[in-house]
Amino acid sequence: MLPGSRAAAPPLPGGPVSRTSPTARTALRICPLCEATCGLVLTVEGDRVTRARGDRDDVFSSGFVCPKGAAFAELDSDPDRLRTPLVRTAGVLRPATWDEAFDRIARRIPGIAAAHGPNAVGVVLGNPNVHTMAGGLYPPLLLAALGTRSLFTASTLDQMPKHVSGGLLFGSAAAIPVPDLDRTRHLLLLGANPLESNGSLCTAPDFPGRLKALRRRGGTLTVVDPRRTRTARLADRHLALRPGTDALLLAGLVHVLFEEKLTDLGGLADHVEGVDAVREAVADFTPEAVAAACDTDPGTVREVARELAAAESAAVYGRIGSCTVDHGTLASWLVDVLNILTGNLDRPGGALFPLSATERAPRPAAPGRGFVLGRWSSRVSGRPEAKGELPMAALAEEIETPGEGRVRALVAIAANPVLSAPDGDRLDRALEELDFMVSVDPYLNETSRHADVVLPPPPPSQSAHYDFAFNALAVRNQVRYTPPAVPLAPGLMDECEIHARLVLAVSGMHGAEPGTVDDLAIRRTLAAAVRDPHSPVHGQDADALAARLTGTTGAERRLDLMLRLGPYDLTLDELREHPHGIDLGPLAPRVPGILRTRSGRVELLPEPIAGDLPRLRAALTGRAEHALVLVGRRHLRSNNSWMHNLPALNGGSNRCTLHVHPEDAARLGLRHGGRAAVSSDGGRIEAPVEVTEEVRRGVVSLPHGWGHDRAGTRLSVASAVPGANVNQLLDGSRLDPLSGTAVLNGFPVTVTALPPAPPAP
Repeated sequence: MLPGSRAAAPPLPGGPVSRTSPTARTALRICPLCEATCGLVLTVEGDRVTRARGDRDDVFSSGFVCPKGAAFAELDSDPDRLRTPLVRTAGVLRPATWDEAFDRIARRIPGIAAAHGPNAVGVVLGNPNVHTMAGGLYPPLLLAALGTRSLFTASTLDQMPKHVSGGLLFGSAAAIPVPDLDRTRHLLLLGANPLESNGSLCTAPDFPGRLKALRRRGGTLTVVDPRRTRTARLADRHLALRPGTDALLLAGLVHVLFEEKLTDLGGLADHVEGVDAVREAVADFTPEAVAAACDTDPGTVREVARELAAAESAAVYGRIGSCTVDHGTLASWLVDVLNILTGNLDRPGGALFPLSATERAPRPAAPGRGFVLGRWSSRVSGRPEAKGELPMAALAEEIETPGEGRVRALVAIAANPVLSAPDGDRLDRALEELDFMVSVDPYLNETSRHADVVLPPPPPSQSAHYDFAFNALAVRNQVRYTPPAVPLAPGLMDECEIHARLVLAVSGMHGAEPGTVDDLAIRRTLAAAVRDPHSPVHGQDADALAARLTGTTGAERRLDLMLRLGPYDLTLDELREHPHGIDLGPLAPRVPGILRTRSGRVELLPEPIAGDLPRLRAALTGRAEHALVLVGRRHLRSNNSWMHNLPALNGGSNRCTLHVHPEDAARLGLRHGGRAAVSSDGGRIEAPVEVTEEVRRGVVSLPHGWGHDRAGTRLSVASAVPGANVNQLLDGSRLDPLSGTAVLNGFPVTVTALPPAPPAP
């Protein structure tokens, strides 16, 4: 049943406070700067954050903090952050009032939709959306208000293969198993460098410490990566495969399991169909065949497969390096297939499905509606949707190509696709052709500089925080909430209110109270819940239930509702009573309850996967012997293009340099500290050269998120050291066909030495 309010101490403003001096106090904040979601203790002087350290009492992170979290104060007070809305007048962005900004949106967006249809209004959601409460609550309401299918998100530049694999295998695109890092005895890690990235689609504070603990308890770590990363240096075995061949290696491992009769589904045996079909599908991927294509040896392929099968518990985990390649969805599928065939899916120490506090309460196992790809396609190239999203790489052509359904207006929320998507130069030009553009962004960056209206959210210290997305991907079930650490500064608007007023402006309800949006969402949610026989509030009075919700804002009331309807019988008051979080226990098996396929079983070889396997077979012999290929690179002090404007996070290893193996450097006439030109499908860029054995022969590496050299931005630190935009090397034509994900890794490039720059006068 929906619990009533429980006794709770009134929260202190800004969270728990301890006086350290007459002018300083401390406040808690969950770090929003990467997926690890570490707890921070902020030092606040007046209304300004001056320091951040790890929260030793945090139930999940236990005091761990990385350089990004330690730089929270600098990010929070960055002088380049916008403090007022901007509105374009006579071609120039000028400061405006909030009312003026929303008036402009309400005049333009509905008119464009009425004249040209709802799909003429595109929506772009960037990576930072999943790091804020507002981004977790309001974009679905915005999309519903617009009625548009022109949705483009960062998922098709990163993780969509994992969603497609989960959808096809388990019936839900949200069903992404994560490795049980704290209990596994064997971890096979592909295309991930969590010692630098802090983890992705696997929320785990202190990922380095967890990997070291795996080693200390006698476990085994195998890392597959063309670079000798910090994570690879920690491993028992490092396989420096040819980039883009992860799916081939994984298919070879599956082949060995069948060939040597090493498969054992364990407790999943009664819930899986299609095992024999997979056996036939991988028949051609012998260790000898895949080893030649991957540039390893057959014996290693067999050893890795045998070790996986023999381990007391094991987990296979693949991330961005195995997603943003030619066969990203097949690689993600094969990761899950390996976990299933070795009996390690959905068991402690293997790969399990987290259960977050705001997820719908579990219900009896039953067949579902399943997951379908390609319900509609993009207008110009016919790219199929996945999870309701079109490829970000198709955005430019959808804007610049005339005809019915052309994207004429754009709402970009926390997005900078000019740097993050392929061929930013083309998209840069296309954005100029829009009739109208809105950007919700704290910076005037390479994308938001094109907007007609810019709506800046406040610094993170002035916003409440709850991790809707990352708690559903965490390696341990837990729940944490932090209210704003400091009051909202005069002239700023709460981020949730910005989103709510944006929904009202585009939906014909401009001028209504922002809380109207939250009230409508609460009423609709409760109306459905009381009708649902599996809901904890089935048959109750929706109005009475709504009256029991607590919270001082609409967003808090919605969070309270989700907690009460969730699996742990929690309330917002209870979260406030536990400012360091509530531990909900280790991950536990959830099959068959989590399955929503039409059969009610794990469907091991879905038709779209089977249809794409011939393309993988062709890759066994389709490689060029001497071609250089490029891979990306993540820095511990960076997260995409977010943080290049902070002095504390610039310098050191966080530089935009081209990593080249010594033998390749000698062959190409490159020298350490010199410069090189890199060219591919989409264009040519220049970068300084770093000669290093951290990359294997035949591979060069450039970090992503750079290229801060465009006029009209307000990024003083980033523009002083702009770097080169690696995605400009791509023209957007290289996509994984099942997920629409851009191929950002493992594509061929040409590298030539440049003469030394002339001395400065």
